[in-house]
Amino acid sequence: MDSESKKSKKEFVCYNKVNHEEDEKGSRMGLEEGDDDGCCKFRSSDSLLPGLHDDVALACLAWASRSDYASLSCLNARFNSLVKSGYLYDLRRRLGVVEHWVYMVCDPRGWEGFDPFRNKWLRLPKIPCDDCFNYADKESLAVGSELLVFGRELFDFAIWKYSLIQNNWEKCEGMNHPRCLFGSGSLGSISILAGGSDKNGNVLKSAELYDSLTGRWEILPNMHSPRRLCSGFFMDEKFYVIGGMTSPTDSLTCGEEFDLQTRKWRKIEGMYPNVNRAAQAPPLVAVVNNQLYAVEYLTNMVKKYDKEKNSWEVLGRLPVRADSSNGWGLAFKACGEELLVIGGNRGPEGEAIILSSWAPKSGCKDGILDWKVIGVKEHSGVFVYNCAVMGC
Repeated sequence: MDSESKKSKKEFVCYNKVNHEEDEKGSRMGLEEGDDDGCCKFRSSDSLLPGLHDDVALACLAWASRSDYASLSCLNARFNSLVKSGYLYDLRRRLGVVEHWVYMVCDPRGWEGFDPFRNKWLRLPKIPCDDCFNYADKESLAVGSELLVFGRELFDFAIWKYSLIQNNWEKCEGMNHPRCLFGSGSLGSISILAGGSDKNGNVLKSAELYDSLTGRWEILPNMHSPRRLCSGFFMDEKFYVIGGMTSPTDSLTCGEEFDLQTRKWRKIEGMYPNVNRAAQAPPLVAVVNNQLYAVEYLTNMVKKYDKEKNSWEVLGRLPVRADSSNGWGLAFKACGEELLVIGGNRGPEGEAIILSSWAPKSGCKDGILDWKVIGVKEHSGVFVYNCAVMGC
């Protein structure tokens, strides 16, 4: 068990404090020290679930859908303390329990979450930011149990982070080298951001690692080439950056691989042969089971990357069009073991955002991918401004 797990268990299981009338006051519940062997003993009146040992009860709660955690926190002060502690999410991680939720913003009302297992939407609290950040272009990523949103305030770049556990927004510590239009990817509790542009428009080749457990940024070695409007992802526990431009007219077809163990970058020539243009969105890429997929805007086709041959194979067509807006306003993400495409649709009943998924393991026949609609957000326009998938 890691240090965070030990701290969480100590604080919120053996020494679970609950608030009554004042935040400073609390009482120990659930466990008491044994007389002989020093082990924790349970008082039946304080059990989380009457009739069950608390360790068993915690395991049951960890397997429950996280859609139910908000209701559980309303049962009593002890359940509220347990949910707010984050211990259940730590236990889920150790048990291998993962639910992937989609977070996106497609209208001025703000961020929303979507639970694909229950086809349930929920609205996140409004970011307490200034108007400049609210209306400026933004980028986002999910890491651990946090959603990071990058944008620009009046005088500089800013980052706001949403905590799934606390259900609130707070200002995130800024990067060592603030930027926009970067490539990013997440692996567990860490994420890496590489490239992009600084506030003066300079194209960067620097990279930084964010640890969601500490909330701190770490400077990594520079890439070989500066690039902006690029995309990043993790594959086989290594971080990759592909696509992008070094200037308004010069595109990059090479990719770069960062090894977390050796902390070195390796250039891969011709990894992304599709040439970026200044008006085009960064490459739309997603990794499922350590297999890379991408969308080709001009043809609306999904392609699969061959690691051994360093080449791409065309699989089939998207369920929505990407060519009409040069890839902007469309989300292409990994959602567990499926690929997820989120795009707008105009029909007789108005505008709607459609969420479609396809499982690569189901294969494709004659260039046809069996996309399934898993969610619809009506009357929300046809443009997805930001999107991230959080699995925890």
